[in-house]
Amino acid sequence: MIALALSAGAALAADLPSRKEAPVYVPPPPPPPLWTGFYVGLNAGGTFANNNNDTFVTGPLALSSAVSSLGAAHQVAAIAGGNGVVNGGSNGGFIGGGQVGYNFQFYNSFVVGLEADIQGVAASNSNATLSNVTVGPGFSNNPVVTTLAVQKSLDYIGTVRGRIGYLVTPTLLVYGTGGLAYGGGTATAALAGAEVPPAGPNNGFWTSGGSFSNSQAGWTVGGGIEWMFLPNWSAKVEYLYYDLGSVTAALSPAVQIFPPSAVYWASATTVSSRLNGNIVRAGVNYHFNWGAPAPVVAKY
Repeated sequence: MIALALSAGAALAADLPSRKEAPVYVPPPPPPPLWTGFYVGLNAGGTFANNNNDTFVTGPLALSSAVSSLGAAHQVAAIAGGNGVVNGGSNGGFIGGGQVGYNFQFYNSFVVGLEADIQGVAASNSNATLSNVTVGPGFSNNPVVTTLAVQKSLDYIGTVRGRIGYLVTPTLLVYGTGGLAYGGGTATAALAGAEVPPAGPNNGFWTSGGSFSNSQAGWTVGGGIEWMFLPNWSAKVEYLYYDLGSVTAALSPAVQIFPPSAVYWASATTVSSRLNGNIVRAGVNYHFNWGAPAPVVAKY
């Protein structure tokens, strides 16, 4: 009887649930750094310059030894008319090119990097003119009209910039950027003048011109948004302001023939222009993610 009771108690105890320790919570690992690694890409957009002025300055009067009072009067008027400021306008054009860079993601939500790019510029020509009316001594009825003209274009532009940004979401980066800017531009300037109306058959007439093609270095600053829309692929929209400084070019000496037996020269005219403007562009990048752990995709 006692043996039967003991066996029944043992069987009942076996049916009771066993007591276990509570499981230890293990937090999930942080998301992989999707942005760390090298990338290459393409971009396209537009550039438009600020309303930069082109300044013409003509040097002191310099005449040949065969100077008459009439010739000197015209030369004084010519030099006075050769000074002026031409509004260069806000010329713009289409840009397209490529970029290469490296990102490093840290503290989960921050990204720093370095990017270099270069773009060609199409249809960026601008034309501007200015006419001055001056009167030489003794020629109040025959004013001298001098026209100043400038044609400019930006041929290419590139940058080497640092970037620092914050991940609003794991795939959406908002960033600021700044660094070196460089570019190449060309310009053609001309100056022409004449008596209007002419005082006689040998009226004063002169012309001068010049051109320059230059590469300039300066700085740039801006910002943008970049979205990782697929693994290894991102798209961005970006704004940059650039400033390549100023350039000064000399025109050929202005030559006036009046009367036909004497030739008079004025000191050469110079033209100075500022090279700065704005870039708005969109781009797409492919991220190699070398050295970064591959993202883990959960399966259910």
